[in-house]
Amino acid sequence: MSRRRQDQLLADLLRRDGWATAGQLADVMGVTPRSIRSYVSAVNARVPVGDAVTSGPAGYRAGPSAHRALDARTEATPRDRLHRIVRVLLNAPSGIDVHDTAAQLHVSDATLDADLARVRSLLAGTELALERDRDVVRLHGSEEAERALLSRLVHDEIEAGSLLPSAVPRVLVDSAIPHTAVAPFKSALVHELQELDYFVNELAITDVLLHIVIAADRVSSGRVLDTESGEHSAPPEVRELGALVGRLCAEHLGISLGAGDRDHLAALLLTRVVTPDRDTTDVARDGIAPPVLDAVRSTVERASHDYGVDLADDAFVLRLALHVQNLQRRIAQQSWSRNPLTRSLKTSYPMIFEIAVAMASGLRERLGVGLHDDEIAYIAMHVGGRLERSRSADTALTATIVCPGYAEMRELLRASVDRSLGTSIEITRVDTRVDPDWETIDTDLVLSTIDPGRSSDRVVRIPPFLTESDVDRIQVAAARRRRARRLTRLRDELSRYFSAEAFLSPLPDAGDEAIIQRLADPLRTADLIDDAYVDRTIARERMSSTAFTEALAVPHALRMTAKRTAISVGVARGSVAWGASRVQVVALVAFSENDRGAFQTVFEQLVEVFSEPESAQRIVRAATSFERFLDELVAVIDG
Repeated sequence: MSRRRQDQLLADLLRRDGWATAGQLADVMGVTPRSIRSYVSAVNARVPVGDAVTSGPAGYRAGPSAHRALDARTEATPRDRLHRIVRVLLNAPSGIDVHDTAAQLHVSDATLDADLARVRSLLAGTELALERDRDVVRLHGSEEAERALLSRLVHDEIEAGSLLPSAVPRVLVDSAIPHTAVAPFKSALVHELQELDYFVNELAITDVLLHIVIAADRVSSGRVLDTESGEHSAPPEVRELGALVGRLCAEHLGISLGAGDRDHLAALLLTRVVTPDRDTTDVARDGIAPPVLDAVRSTVERASHDYGVDLADDAFVLRLALHVQNLQRRIAQQSWSRNPLTRSLKTSYPMIFEIAVAMASGLRERLGVGLHDDEIAYIAMHVGGRLERSRSADTALTATIVCPGYAEMRELLRASVDRSLGTSIEITRVDTRVDPDWETIDTDLVLSTIDPGRSSDRVVRIPPFLTESDVDRIQVAAARRRRARRLTRLRDELSRYFSAEAFLSPLPDAGDEAIIQRLADPLRTADLIDDAYVDRTIARERMSSTAFTEALAVPHALRMTAKRTAISVGVARGSVAWGASRVQVVALVAFSENDRGAFQTVFEQLVEVFSEPESAQRIVRAATSFERFLDELVAVIDG
């Protein structure tokens, strides 16, 4: 039974807020419900209490010991054994004896030889090499490269997003660092960084904390980083932070760091975790290189034009430029920064993430920096912060207050609504009649102190004096209307862009790039796109997977060059591989320049529909033909 499949099941359940049926999990993983039940049994067997996954009438959900089961490691699988061998090599500068190691791992010499071949593959692209002299094998490379490999192993062993400070010592096998010392060290580090007037990025600090613990552990074994030109050649801020890290390591971890280690860890802090608590203009004037600032400004202007959003703000450009300059330094050090919010940003804010991908593409063209999803997610956080105000204004609903009676009472009611709901609801009309013409009221919501005489999902009956529960009811109604408004726009757009000729079921499990080619065929036949558009779609996919939910992938090109907007859809029986994920529906979207305004509606709201597991499964089960697929999609949209 696949350990990887069990871990995938656990990770899926940990990401969900509630229950999932065996059928839903089976569809996502591309297996049978019977296999899901087997995986649940195997996962629960990893922990003494057997409560990693709990079951009930509604299906399965993550239990109290889910994280513990996910972190439970054995050496029964080739992957686990591979990691164990690498750890042994990292801890043995003079090398290991292949016969002794095979005996310790309870495998044959031939099996160990095969594992060593996999170690060589793992080292591809690093500065490390595996050397063998008869029966002795050793790693050859710098100490910094060995630490980077150890960090990579740890990240490979934990589910993305679950690396918390409490997990750092637990995942470092046989570490000399006391487990109980890590959390106090982190608290002291954050406190003192703030005392030095630095902003601290809590999302990135755990990853740097991992590097600090690795460094302290390696130093305790006599493996130190050398500094070529001496401690005092480092910039003043590096020396200052290096001294701080060195002092805290001595106080909390009992390890004395040399100048090389202090400078290295200080550089990690400066490029990943902290920024000076000063005015952004001063920071830019003092430290941002002109080529970086020019590249960021050009990239922002292009994204603003392409996506019709307002990003052209000097303070935003300067903050992003500072981030990009730090990013360049991380790339030079081959030291990437993880973002535990990557998956949720991608699923919940696909349009913002898409703008970030386009900006990452522009930065790659102008500065030669290639980014993965975690780094793109940090750009998305900058973009989201800039767009939050305009997005809030765009989603504000109009409302009419119907309130016959005293003028003073109406004024108090309106003031209460503005005070409690002013950011999400705009009062555009007040009707004082006892018999208003309900048909002429065309606002999104009607807040009425009198009975409208008939039921309507946009009318909220309220008392003249609002209570907290009344505000809650209005917010629920507003959310319902806001979603209905978005999905109505989506339904209108989709009816224009779908066609029976561009529908494929079942979708072949041939890999993402082959599926893109297959779904592009009907659009090419209709002369809507050319081969260059398909190539750009594949290039976009290689930058960052377009599997925005566990059910749906939306491949597309970054430039809107289709002759006419169209969507080619494929529905799988079960699921198909899509990068590192599996999806059930693939919608290849080809947008034209004339439909720029529809991009956000179709792209973001289509993702929203398929982000709800029950809705996604309804559509997938019904999609035996194009007509049934479209009917069920519209039915889901209409609620």
